Amino acid sequence: MATRLNSQTSDLHEADFYAWAKQQAELLRAGRYRELDLENLIEEVDDLGGALYRGVRSRVRTIIEHLLKLQHSPAKEPRAGWYDTILAQRDDLLDELTPTLRHMLEDALSEQYARARKRAASSLRRHRENAAADALPETCPYTLDQITGDWLP
Repeated sequence: MATRLNSQTSDLHEADFYAWAKQQAELLRAGRYRELDLENLIEEVDDLGGALYRGVRSRVRTIIEHLLKLQHSPAKEPRAGWYDTILAQRDDLLDELTPTLRHMLEDALSEQYARARKRAASSLRRHRENAAADALPETCPYTLDQITGDWLP
């Protein structure tokens, strides 16, 4: 019976992920471990960590991009929006940032900066701010504490 149930729950995983996840949580709470769809459950738990890290990296890149535009763009009008985006991304980042993810970000900061710099430069060039795009530093001028904290240029 457990094999048939696992086949059914595995099918549910494909057909309705939300229902499958609720079912797996219910089985865990009830201590009905033999009925769990372990193969998919292991994969999904592993994917949760990866998704969280991808989200944290994306937020950091967005914050860096907007910090760069604030510091280097001569434009006056979109500045309030850049500030708002930084503040919102920081709030969400602090909800997700763990000590392990923080350490991983520190190790990956130069790569994330390069990607954010490329986006900032592209945005500046689209708005004909070539001198500002050219002035963006090659290496990250911000510490992770500045990126995640209250610091603003």
